[in-house]
Amino acid sequence: MQKKVDFILIGAGIMSATLGVLIKHLMPQSKIVIYERLNKVGAESSDAWNNAGTGHSAFCELNYTPLREDGTVDISKALKISESFEISKQLWAFLKEKGSLNSSTPFINDIDHMSFVWGADNIDFLKKRYETLNPYGIFEDMIYSDSFEEIAKWIPLMMTGRNPSEKIAATRMAIGTDVNFGAITRGMIKYLETCDGVEILLGHEVEDLTQLKDGSWLVEVEKLSTDKDSEVIGKNVFIGAGGGSLILLEKSDIPEGRGYGGFPVSGQFLKCTNPEVVKKHEAKVYGKAATGSPPMSVPHLDTRMLDGVRSLLFGPYAAFSTKFLKNGSYFDLPLSIEMHNVWPMLSAGIKNIDLTKYLIEQVFQSEEDRFAYLQNYYPEAKFEDWELITAGQRVQIIKKDEEKGGVLKFGTEIVSSADRSLACLLGASPGASTSVSIMLNVLSSFFPDQMASSEWKANIKEMIPSYGSSLIEDGKLCKKIRDRTTAILKLEESFS
Repeated sequence: MQKKVDFILIGAGIMSATLGVLIKHLMPQSKIVIYERLNKVGAESSDAWNNAGTGHSAFCELNYTPLREDGTVDISKALKISESFEISKQLWAFLKEKGSLNSSTPFINDIDHMSFVWGADNIDFLKKRYETLNPYGIFEDMIYSDSFEEIAKWIPLMMTGRNPSEKIAATRMAIGTDVNFGAITRGMIKYLETCDGVEILLGHEVEDLTQLKDGSWLVEVEKLSTDKDSEVIGKNVFIGAGGGSLILLEKSDIPEGRGYGGFPVSGQFLKCTNPEVVKKHEAKVYGKAATGSPPMSVPHLDTRMLDGVRSLLFGPYAAFSTKFLKNGSYFDLPLSIEMHNVWPMLSAGIKNIDLTKYLIEQVFQSEEDRFAYLQNYYPEAKFEDWELITAGQRVQIIKKDEEKGGVLKFGTEIVSSADRSLACLLGASPGASTSVSIMLNVLSSFFPDQMASSEWKANIKEMIPSYGSSLIEDGKLCKKIRDRTTAILKLEESFS
């Protein structure tokens, strides 16, 4: 017999977990099934080792505030991302307060977010960035300094051994966080397992999706441990399978998915193996990305809490693989190329020669070159204190464009069917940090009328008190919300 449910969620990462929680709060009687091809929840892009974990709030990521041709700084993306992260924190605080989100170790920690630059042009840019962001309440706690002595007090590890006459500048946000998105995902999935009408099936791979005449979806699934096939029918389908989403979108055969392609980029980090060095740095410090590099390659010296252990990472260094997932197949990229996306992918490739050159240079980079790059941020680093590790796999969006043929896009994008029965999430950073806002948009694509109703608005405001208001325009509300989530999530406690 074919199982029938209200929602089929593909991928047990931060996105499906968040969507599942929102659905059960708004539609308690709904039946949900979540399929995950791996035998562990949140083990791909959501896993702490595969995710930057910055709590991408645009406090320190300079790629979110590009310089316009007229010399001004475009802060629109930074404001939106920062607000989205505050929205995510509200849901996590709600779940923690209700006892529905627990973790053996804290899933979010308080830590400074800093931007660090050198050279006259970069210093001028950072100061303009600060002056443009600081008037907004959401960024009013940002501090700017070009004083060598003051910055040395903030990040002594990075300043020791540096020439005091060197021109440098930094910004600091003490409200920054380190987030273990894998722990949050597993916590939410654990909560969903206690809810009536929710089934989590690990080790199950979705093989095909077919829309039936009544608008519902027939999904064919294989249980990998037994090679046994099964079918399920769902009214709504969400594809949140990270890099694997593109291939599943193509299998759905919805017209809205035509013209999309994907470009995979892998990442590597240098991990510090000396505990004494790890203790000396307590901040997430981001610099400027190299010319032609993707946004995910912004260099940072990053204090992390990974599996309950304090760690120090530097990177990322870009690598290339034809896999769309860390645990994927080398055939992912070639099998994703079809007639509808060949031209967009070729066009985007031609127009991004700088990116191609950058990736080639990164792939053939020597250990000495990687280490020399680290020394720009940590002058007294010792080669023997660091080891190279492989992080997660990301698939950047290539999208059909009428004028340019195809464009390479960074960030995330929701592709929805015209009948509002299927939604697919493509792209990468800053996905996890903005997961709640993204999933609210998915719900809007499924249920626009209900999302506009007073009943649903009230239910969402119970979870997200700022819902319907702007944390960008209302600085007082932003402070009030931050104070509340800080107290509930215990972010006033020191990083340890």
